[in-house]
Amino acid sequence: MNVKRPDEQRPPTPAICREPRLEAIVLAAGAGARFGGAKLLAPWRGGVLLDAALASAFAAPVRGITLAVGAEAERVAAVGEAFAARRGERNRLTIVSTPDWALGMSAPLKRAVAGLAFDVDAAFVFLGDMPLIPLGVPTALAEALTADVDAAVPTFDGAAGHPALIGAMLFPAIANLEGDRGARRLLEALGPRLARVAAPDGGVLFDVGSRHALAEAEGRAAEMSGPG
Repeated sequence: MNVKRPDEQRPPTPAICREPRLEAIVLAAGAGARFGGAKLLAPWRGGVLLDAALASAFAAPVRGITLAVGAEAERVAAVGEAFAARRGERNRLTIVSTPDWALGMSAPLKRAVAGLAFDVDAAFVFLGDMPLIPLGVPTALAEALTADVDAAVPTFDGAAGHPALIGAMLFPAIANLEGDRGARRLLEALGPRLARVAAPDGGVLFDVGSRHALAEAEGRAAEMSGPG
């Protein structure tokens, strides 16, 4: 388990002159109502949909991964634990419960950030229903995090997507977020201190909001993996 962040004010983050200490958050608390429920547990390429987001998070240049659960909490947590165990990396995974998940995306994000280790420089925020994140995107975002940058997002065709990489200096502001927009408004307000990193394809924008979208995502994944 990761060490929980003490309940005290986080000091300003200095310019990073070393390898940054990064963590990943996977938001997996929603009910998936438009999908018909239990969206993250839907079948996906031999596993379940959440496995794809977990694979992206575990492959990112991070120390640990926090999985924020809410609706279907026990089943979703079990998926995360089984995924980490199959990789032999159960010690890298922390499960955070979100009893107030129905308040919107900000609720699990706030709880996940509050549980991060105190020395974290920045955290990736992955969405559990985005299975097509290109492999190299998290590393490119990490490379964009400099002394003049507070956060980084991937873009495709001019639109910002996920995962976002959010610097620790923004964590206090995240604690005050409300509703279902997550940190998007906070990031948009950063101006030049938000790095926009071009992504190789639209996977950074593609979320599974319906069963039709799930079938489309499966088709795209099959095309990318090629024959066999």
